[in-house]
Amino acid sequence: MKRVIKNIFKFFLLLLVAGIIFIVWANYSIKKESSTFVSYKMADIPKTKVALLLGTGKTLSNGMPNAYFDNRIQAAADLYKSGKIEYIIVSGDNSRKDYNEPEDMQLALMQRGISQNRIVMDHAGFRTLDSVIRAKDIFGQHQLVIISQKFHNERAVFLARENGMEAFGFNAADVNKYAGLKTNLREYLAKAKVYWDLLFGVQPKFGGEKIMIPS
Repeated sequence: MKRVIKNIFKFFLLLLVAGIIFIVWANYSIKKESSTFVSYKMADIPKTKVALLLGTGKTLSNGMPNAYFDNRIQAAADLYKSGKIEYIIVSGDNSRKDYNEPEDMQLALMQRGISQNRIVMDHAGFRTLDSVIRAKDIFGQHQLVIISQKFHNERAVFLARENGMEAFGFNAADVNKYAGLKTNLREYLAKAKVYWDLLFGVQPKFGGEKIMIPS
């Protein structure tokens, strides 16, 4: 009996080690593959018709402002006012009546002087994968700039390029490491899951009719 327990323990230990190695490899691989396509410098970003602004909550669970949200909005506004982009798809979670990331992003962008008719709403961006693939399949974009923090852009740009899109990432200012510790730890697992999604061809939760963005 002791030998059986010992063998079971060894098996699960090997699984744990293999899992850790895979997570480390996935993170390294995605960072390396996307490194030349993401930047904090506006000069590195090609002029593109459409940007994809990835959603997050406007406030934290304690009601305080979410710095990730504010920094992404500022980056999107700066990019638009520089003339690098013409339209912004705001893609986020709207699964509850009292929670609407796209609407919050739209209002914040309008407060920074961006016209409403230059902002396109995507209420079904429940995951990064959904937002990226819907930008191509629903909104018809094969080239775009993705706006989020660097760690998020690495994954989003990698996903976009693996799905046949010419994508670049404009990095919003990050949040200090202590405040963003939970988010950054979660990102390690999210990068590993990218390969699972690619392997099994995971698709967005919702499709829908195509939405044309004016020329």
